[in-house]
Amino acid sequence: MGIKSFKPTSPARRHMTVSTFEEITKKEPEKSLLVTLNKKAGRNAHGKITVRHRGGGTKRKYRIIDFKRTKDGIPGKVAAIEYDPNRSANIALINYVDGEKRYILSPNKIKVGDMIESGPQADIKIGNALPLKNIPVGTMIHNIELKPGKGGQLVRSAGNSAQLTAKEGKYALVRLPSGEERLISIECRATIGQVGNLDHENITVGKAGKKRHMGIRPTVRGSVMNPNDHPHGGGEGRAPIGRPSPMSPWGKKTLGKKTRKKNKKSNRFIVKKRKK
Repeated sequence: MGIKSFKPTSPARRHMTVSTFEEITKKEPEKSLLVTLNKKAGRNAHGKITVRHRGGGTKRKYRIIDFKRTKDGIPGKVAAIEYDPNRSANIALINYVDGEKRYILSPNKIKVGDMIESGPQADIKIGNALPLKNIPVGTMIHNIELKPGKGGQLVRSAGNSAQLTAKEGKYALVRLPSGEERLISIECRATIGQVGNLDHENITVGKAGKKRHMGIRPTVRGSVMNPNDHPHGGGEGRAPIGRPSPMSPWGKKTLGKKTRKKNKKSNRFIVKKRKK
């Protein structure tokens, strides 16, 4: 998929780039696979903001994606490649031979008319989903489960892929895009290939208004706030932080402080961390 730039008719247009959407073959989504998406504006069930800088944005509906890939032995045909406003990757509409329709993450190099399948007996072919025990070592994979039957949780964003590096006993060793190497049960499923829409990372938003369309609100520095709003706030004019280290809005140390809990049960499955 290519990238389109514009003539600099305004400061915003000067550096803005957008996708050319060459891969997209269908504009309107499948109505049977749509769900209304209610806006939360970063608030929890009590109405308290738990995720800051969210709100507004263009209305959009959620596309139901088949992350589990459980239609074993039933081949499906790629009917269309569609845009999904809820994720960086494109999605593919699959028409199965039994009449059912489902969306999956669109792998790189998949085309309309291609046949895909899932299950232990499926071929090692782009778009097919198999348990890790049936995938050869060295294969590039995406949409990887962490628990058998739960559905893919890892490697789902545009352009990403992981590599199956080894298999021993009940576990397979997978190298993730971050560089982390992790043990995953060989019963977990993964999809062959790389997630499509590779040029997504090269797109420049260009202007603040486009971020507002995405539902992302401005981020304000703590040093320009009042003392009751942020530990860095207050003082006449520009003032130093006045503390040994920078703080979060809630008075906790930031910049380099580890936030991952020490008693994470999944720590024992990490063979090599993403950070040295």
